[in-house]
Amino acid sequence: MDTSESSTEPQAKDPDPGPPRRRGRRRWAMDTRPLRRPAYRRLWASTVVTAVGSQLTAVAVPKQIYDITGSSAWVGAASLAGLLPLVVFALWGGAIADAMDRRRLLLITNSGIAVTSLLFWVQAATGLESVATLMVLLAVQQAFWGLNAPARSASIARLVPAEELPAANALGSTVMQTGQIAGPLLAGALIPVIGLPELYLIDALALCVTVWAVHRLPALPPLTAVKAGRAGLRGIVEGFRYISGHAVLLLSFLADIVAMVLGMPRALFPQLASETFAPYGEGFALGLLFAAIPLGAVAGGLFSGTFSRARRHGWMVIGAVVVWGLAVTGFGLSSSLWPAVAFLALAGVADMVSMVFRGAILLSAATDEMRGRMQGVFTVVVAGGPRLADVLHGTAGSAFGPRTAVAGGGILVVVVMLALAAAAPALRSYRV
Repeated sequence: MDTSESSTEPQAKDPDPGPPRRRGRRRWAMDTRPLRRPAYRRLWASTVVTAVGSQLTAVAVPKQIYDITGSSAWVGAASLAGLLPLVVFALWGGAIADAMDRRRLLLITNSGIAVTSLLFWVQAATGLESVATLMVLLAVQQAFWGLNAPARSASIARLVPAEELPAANALGSTVMQTGQIAGPLLAGALIPVIGLPELYLIDALALCVTVWAVHRLPALPPLTAVKAGRAGLRGIVEGFRYISGHAVLLLSFLADIVAMVLGMPRALFPQLASETFAPYGEGFALGLLFAAIPLGAVAGGLFSGTFSRARRHGWMVIGAVVVWGLAVTGFGLSSSLWPAVAFLALAGVADMVSMVFRGAILLSAATDEMRGRMQGVFTVVVAGGPRLADVLHGTAGSAFGPRTAVAGGGILVVVVMLALAAAAPALRSYRV
């Protein structure tokens, strides 16, 4: 799809014949066409390395804070300490990514994250035991990550053609979801063997590989002249104004907000494991509940060939969010653990499909000079939605019971998404 326009609403074009139809196993297996392109392959390979490494630090920080304080409240406070820098710097980082060479920005921010991980290792290895130091380092790390994420995502559209964007998003999302499963398991196995400080060191070394891979990317300067002050507040405001003027972009964000805020039930997993699924063993049930959605997402990524060539991206998002809501509703109505896990896994598949096509819409419907800012907003939505859901579901679970809160949230997702689709044709009609 042509993305050279800078001011008009992106419109879907008549479909072209597309790539040759794949046969046999290749019709449903993961679509790996983007990996044939060396630049994208380097970016993806760096993600493979850091997807696990970053999860080691994600486990190590709360574990160290709990070891120091013995308080889960401090663990929660640390999570909030990282949220504000993430939100602020993701928005700012999106504006910067549209105003400078994205490769250079990736080099700077990945180096900053690596240095932060090294400082995490230093404080742990020296036995500092300072919660304040940990929270400051976490805030700095999240700030660098907020600057990094929009540039990384926006770069994909410059490395692969438009028809391969869904496949590229599926490859990246599958790696990240796999890291969320393998990383914590690896951290749990390594801590008794090598100790907690070394987890930080492993993450820092993995980030060095990322810096090397990014260094080998081609230059990714802005395609249009950079306006003065574009990377500041004015640029951020321009990004929100651009979203409000392009209905398909606004609706893609709203679809994710609907799914995550109304339908993400993870805050109620501990209560459900303790009450509804207690006969299966509370710890066993809790582990399965937390693992089920990412496992489903990984399965969806491995079979991305079944959907990555779809042309009606808008309908794919609508359908995926509706399936997510139905699966969450089924989970809430389940009184047995295994059907509950199956529904959550189905929700994970739907989430993968939604991520793939929402990401493709953001990259194809926005012009290159706006992609960084679109990805900055996307980062904020993805990070903030589940946290709002935790508050909403925790409150509703206390008032109405966990299963009623979960099922009700799933039904709301379906109703609100269908209402949005009926009221706003831009998403329904969007195709590439």
